Amino acid sequence: MSDQHPASGHILVVEDEPAISDIVSTALRYQGHTVTAADTGTVALDLAMTIDFDMIVLDIMLPGLDGLEVCRRLRDSGRFAPVLFLTARDEQDDRIKGFVVGGDDYLTKPFSVDELVLRVAAILRRAPDGQPTEALVVDDLVLDPAGMEVRRGGTAIELSRTEFRLLHYLMTNAGIVVSKTQILLNVWEYDYAGGANVVELYIGYLRRKVDDGREPLIHTKRGAGYVLRRPQA
Repeated sequence: MSDQHPASGHILVVEDEPAISDIVSTALRYQGHTVTAADTGTVALDLAMTIDFDMIVLDIMLPGLDGLEVCRRLRDSGRFAPVLFLTARDEQDDRIKGFVVGGDDYLTKPFSVDELVLRVAAILRRAPDGQPTEALVVDDLVLDPAGMEVRRGGTAIELSRTEFRLLHYLMTNAGIVVSKTQILLNVWEYDYAGGANVVELYIGYLRRKVDDGREPLIHTKRGAGYVLRRPQA
């Protein structure tokens, strides 16, 4: 593998606008990726249920089965290829829905092809290969990097790949306040305008899964960032 394409993969591009699909597919192939294209949610779901893609670039607004439902069904079936959503809408509710069903990132149309390529590269680098395999423990929260499993009080918690990486980063730095910029650079592996909003959304949903109905472990330090620490007596 050449240095120009350090993290290539097999990517499913799901977009019903032929011009956008062609541009995205061509740009990704130029970066050394193998690309399979689909123009409907139904076709995309069938492909993703039979082929182990390294990631999926998924338009939300699709005829018939929309991108959110495609992602939801994939996650429900136990398929967790990372998903980069494409959306023509820039409303927070739409972004939140994408994260709720297990999306890993999003781009709002119109977008820069260069930025899309960088996002794809960053997502592909997020695979857990090479991470330490020792379990991380904070209070009754246990994260197993090798098994990609999280439990709190013995109860399993289902996380997306990016949620898992975010929790792993917070637990690795337990007791230390980390800024939004640090989180972006270490979890998303890039920094960009508006990125702080992504961090806030993911922290919010991670809290709902990890802290819901329990003593909070994830805390906000206003103006500084976030810290994961055991409950104080």
